[in-house]
Amino acid sequence: MGAPSRMTLLFVSRLWHRGLLWACLLLTAPAWSANILLTAAEDGAGVHAFAQALAQQRPADHVTFTALNDLPPPSHLPANTRLILLDLPGLEWRLQDAQGPPTLVLRISRLQARQRLGSTQPAKISLLWSDPPLARQLNLIASILPQAQRIGVLYGVDSEFLLQELRDYATPMGLQIVPQLWDNTNDSRALQNLLKNSDVLLGLDDTRLYNPKTVKNLLLSSYAQQLPLVGPNAGFVKAGSLASTYSDQADWLEVLDRLLDQPPASWPRSLYPEHFKVVGNPQVARSLGIEQVDEVAVAARLAEGEKRP
Repeated sequence: MGAPSRMTLLFVSRLWHRGLLWACLLLTAPAWSANILLTAAEDGAGVHAFAQALAQQRPADHVTFTALNDLPPPSHLPANTRLILLDLPGLEWRLQDAQGPPTLVLRISRLQARQRLGSTQPAKISLLWSDPPLARQLNLIASILPQAQRIGVLYGVDSEFLLQELRDYATPMGLQIVPQLWDNTNDSRALQNLLKNSDVLLGLDDTRLYNPKTVKNLLLSSYAQQLPLVGPNAGFVKAGSLASTYSDQADWLEVLDRLLDQPPASWPRSLYPEHFKVVGNPQVARSLGIEQVDEVAVAARLAEGEKRP
């Protein structure tokens, strides 16, 4: 065994140490691949399309959809699962077990969360709000209806808790919130009284007030007073509201992509999507003698304003 043998041993030794170094690096490197499970009581094309879009966006992760009825109790899921709930029945299922995996809840409004959770929020559950942020809706009004000062707001017992937050946002903007309790949607007197004392109506995402049964009365009454309704959501704009902000599937996928790159311990307790769009109803604008909403320009202006402190 001469010099070549010693050189071989030295070479092997270097390879071994280098291999050990790589092993140490692998052990200390973050686990970028995640086990992501989406679930919903509704097992339809929409939720499957959303799951597929997320899987395409995160090819390194294991993304699956399983119907809620086919899942075990939350605590029986693997500890490394990142759970995404796509409807409220999923949240009810998750709340039954405090030992479940870290969970992101989509398609839930602040009012719905208040009804189910009160003022508390369980650990390891992050709520991603589906209703438009109040400040964003007020900024939309200021952008498209700069002369409007008195913001009429119908509210119910369930949505009353949002009023103080609205006032806190409105006051620095020089806007006045004019609240009106509407506890009986079959009686139009409260609505008519509010219309007489407002420059614009801002709809809260309260389905007891804004639903297929009330939409005709709301819209015809506001048209009669030549008063626009902003919000409460994109669906209502199609029905006859003037405009609203909203976040679509692409915006929610962006939120999920960012959160799933983070350790679950750093997920916020609740979150509105940073990215959003504006939708307007040109026919309503024409009928009210209002300039048509430039959806892209207004959305860009609002987004720029939110980036500034």
